[in-house]
Amino acid sequence: MSNQDSDTFVYNPPMEPFLEVLYEDTDIIVVNKPSGLLSVPGKAAEHNDSILRRVRKDSPDAVAVHRLDMSTSGILVVAKNKTAAGRLGKQFQERKTHKTYFAWVGGIVEQDSGVVNKPLCVDWLNRPLQRVDYVNGREAITNFTCLKRGNDRTLVKLQPITGRSHQLRVHMMVLGHPILGDHLYAPPELRDLVPHLQLHAGYLSFYHPVTNKLMEFTTMPPFEIPDDVKLF
Repeated sequence: MSNQDSDTFVYNPPMEPFLEVLYEDTDIIVVNKPSGLLSVPGKAAEHNDSILRRVRKDSPDAVAVHRLDMSTSGILVVAKNKTAAGRLGKQFQERKTHKTYFAWVGGIVEQDSGVVNKPLCVDWLNRPLQRVDYVNGREAITNFTCLKRGNDRTLVKLQPITGRSHQLRVHMMVLGHPILGDHLYAPPELRDLVPHLQLHAGYLSFYHPVTNKLMEFTTMPPFEIPDDVKLF
């Protein structure tokens, strides 16, 4: 998933906390990324600040093995050496990791659950946007479950089977329910309802690259979750 929403934006990443560490050992560090901070440095010098750059202050050999969009918050694992990076990267490529996201989307999603299977590719005339393309697109599959409906919005649980750029955001848009606060894929009335993209990577599991122990992490979204909804 892409690390940045646009080539033309004013980058003002949050500084507190500088790095919210969920777990760390000699091989990996797991952090909770805030919305507004890049996963890896952008091309321009002013886009240098990122999770990877911050991790490298104490772990100079750190390597990114997956990414979250700049606007997406949530769990990110970073390898602290090349060996760990190779083994973790292979897990992501072979889909041995499991990820769960939570999002508020516009409108009432009538289906209790379902699968979105729409191939995606970059929209070259409107980069960095992605689009559904049945000829040139790469396989993109997302499972969704409705958790709460009301006030013309729906809280959904999203479980991507693949990891394409902007996959969850495009798939929700295609369903007719863009994610609230999405400045790329939502209409103005949904984009401006909230200050940040309402998409959070709340669960991540993988096998430790050295011990092979199953590692599981959860974090609550930074946006409102009704008291009667249990996420985990």
